[in-house]
Amino acid sequence: MDIQTILLIVGLVLGFLLAVNIGGNDACNPTAPAIGAGALTLRKALFFFAIFTILGATLQGFMVMKTIGSGIVPQIDVIGAVSIVIAANIWIFFATMMGMNISTGHSLIAAVIGYGIIHYSIAGLNTEVIWSIVLSWITSPFCALVVAFGIYRVIAAYLARHQDNQKRIDKYLRLMLIAALCFGAYSFGANDVSHATGVFIQITGAALGTPSMITMFMLALFGAAGMVIGGLLIGSKVIETMAFKVTRLDLSTALAASVGNSCVVIMFVTVPFFAIGYGLPISSSYAAVGAIVGAGMAKSMKSVSKRTTFKLVSYWIITIPACIALSAGIYLLFLQFI
Repeated sequence: MDIQTILLIVGLVLGFLLAVNIGGNDACNPTAPAIGAGALTLRKALFFFAIFTILGATLQGFMVMKTIGSGIVPQIDVIGAVSIVIAANIWIFFATMMGMNISTGHSLIAAVIGYGIIHYSIAGLNTEVIWSIVLSWITSPFCALVVAFGIYRVIAAYLARHQDNQKRIDKYLRLMLIAALCFGAYSFGANDVSHATGVFIQITGAALGTPSMITMFMLALFGAAGMVIGGLLIGSKVIETMAFKVTRLDLSTALAASVGNSCVVIMFVTVPFFAIGYGLPISSSYAAVGAIVGAGMAKSMKSVSKRTTFKLVSYWIITIPACIALSAGIYLLFLQFI
């Protein structure tokens, strides 16, 4: 067994670990609204999360995987893929243990850029793809905030006209919130599976001799399994932050946040794929936070915790230089010995 094959196996193991970390950090995105509003327990919410994350990853994950796999740099070699995944694993696990919902995609793309700067130089990076991704990072939380704000106002207007049957309405809101969770988990799987496995498309396909679509399907299933395990094992800390510390969610705000987040994520995955040939790997975390803040603001500006929101945004900012530096440093270290 040559060194490249060994590195590929190591890389795939690390990729699975990355999927676990992504699930641990991002399981909160579709589940936190329902849990925060008391519509579902943590265990039941994660059950729905598991089923629909796998569906989203396997049915639509390929739309974004090609962007991560070959969009930012011309090609990622095995040493580079391993370096990228180690760097992203370190940062995402740290943030998860701190209970902070960061962008796992943001972490991975910053790590790809760190590798690309060393291997290809800055001039070798595909700035067009990078800027399109950066644009999606900036716009996604604001889009989710606006959509969730609008949805809450519609829900509130409806409830104001039907106050005589609150018990029945609450029952329907709970059912719609569960459906929104399922849609959110599907969107999450479609968007985030690329973060764990996208860097391995080219090298895995070459090693196995499989066509691109088959390779992406296998990697999507592989990554989805890891994300589900991560959500079940280490997802509770970040879920607690998002469900209870950003704003106090009731059924109406939770439904608005959940639908707003899901719609924005699936829009960025699907629309650009059909328009320009590749989906944009947005941060489902940014969209989730934006949606929860937007729903909270629509109900009451004072209900949103400025301290928690500031802390989350601070972690988002630190993520970029941290992952670039980690990836570049690890890649340089590998080059000294391989």
